[in-house]
Amino acid sequence: MSSDQVPLSWRRLLAFFIPMGLSASLVTISHVIINRTLAFATDAEVVIASYALAMSLVTITERPSTLLRQTCSALVRDRKSFTALNSVTWIFLAFVLAIGVLIVYTPIGKLIFSHLFGVEDELVPRVVGVYGVLMYVSIFSVIRNIYQGIIITNNRTKWLTIGMGFRLAGMYALSLFFISTDRVNSGTVGAIIFLVGMMIEAIVSYSEGRNIAKRMPEQLEQYPVRTRGHVFTFYKPLLFSSFVAMLIGPAINITLGKTEGIALAISSFAIASSLLQLMLSFFTYIHQIVLNFHPIDARKVRQFGMITGFIPALLLGIIAYTPLSYWVLGHIMNVSGELLTESLYTLRAFVLYALVMPWLDYANGLILLRGQTKAMFRSQMANASCTFIMLITLLFIFPSWNGMVGALAQSIGLAAEFMYCNSRDPAYGQTIRLAGQ
Repeated sequence: MSSDQVPLSWRRLLAFFIPMGLSASLVTISHVIINRTLAFATDAEVVIASYALAMSLVTITERPSTLLRQTCSALVRDRKSFTALNSVTWIFLAFVLAIGVLIVYTPIGKLIFSHLFGVEDELVPRVVGVYGVLMYVSIFSVIRNIYQGIIITNNRTKWLTIGMGFRLAGMYALSLFFISTDRVNSGTVGAIIFLVGMMIEAIVSYSEGRNIAKRMPEQLEQYPVRTRGHVFTFYKPLLFSSFVAMLIGPAINITLGKTEGIALAISSFAIASSLLQLMLSFFTYIHQIVLNFHPIDARKVRQFGMITGFIPALLLGIIAYTPLSYWVLGHIMNVSGELLTESLYTLRAFVLYALVMPWLDYANGLILLRGQTKAMFRSQMANASCTFIMLITLLFIFPSWNGMVGALAQSIGLAAEFMYCNSRDPAYGQTIRLAGQ
């Protein structure tokens, strides 16, 4: 009996899902390790700022590579389809590295950081230097993502947690080395730690994923994914949707900069966002449950979605609407005074986001499963359009809401994305109805 014929149990679903959720949650620790290390620098504020600014650009260029993991999980079933995916992967990687070379070795980098990011002129060389190391993260991120896609498809998700464990251990050991030798003197130290961590995780993913790939059949009969064109047709709408999503963050930051309390708005939004991501991080792989198990037992997968889909909003709601909020914000995050109050209001505005996100991820799993990725581009356009409209409207009517302006606009934009999907696209439209059965 093949793995697809084995009755789908809750134990099997949890054994698949929990390691992925843990690996996603543990990512936050890697940032803690780096920030803690850089705090030992003499001019810690400048060093941390140079790393954070370079990392913000890497986050943008890195986003499309994470889509390769979803593409691999959805399309790769034999070595022929894996070869086709690799062709698209290396084209993408060459493009990203070419952008990195232009940023580091031409005046383009100075223009981007000084004009688009608003970095002061004396800080720009430091930021460009940090990016000169971080640009190589893309190589190992791509390797990690495509082989993690194979690992996930073959139900070996424990290797995601194992890889993250080795990554954190290596980063922490390197951090101790820099601290003990008194070499924390620039943001480049943080970039090196992050790069080494990604290398370690990529090596673990490659080792396990390569063994699985070797055991795959050379070519499945009647399986349609054969060429680079087949993969690119699937991947291109995902790529475009990620570009649209990139516009939302800067738009929110610009809007927050025009509220009545600029510093308060930006700070409260950042604090509330970090808590939101902490609540959501464990549940960002629901689409993989749909991709891998919906064809086996759609009813069991819908039940899993019903149970897990409300957990992030419940957790965030408990923090936001109970006295626990003052303990979390005040004692754990060391926030006080007016900033605590504003952060709390902003956190409450994010409850809608936490409620919608798991269901949207479930729906995205259906879209990926059916190969209708153009629908995701249209839905992301609906999200961005609604977010921009709400930002302008709330800023004009309620400028004193500060961080709540960004949180409400982002939450309503996400809800609009989900509702658009359910009203316009068949693959999405069945989600709410089926989930209730």
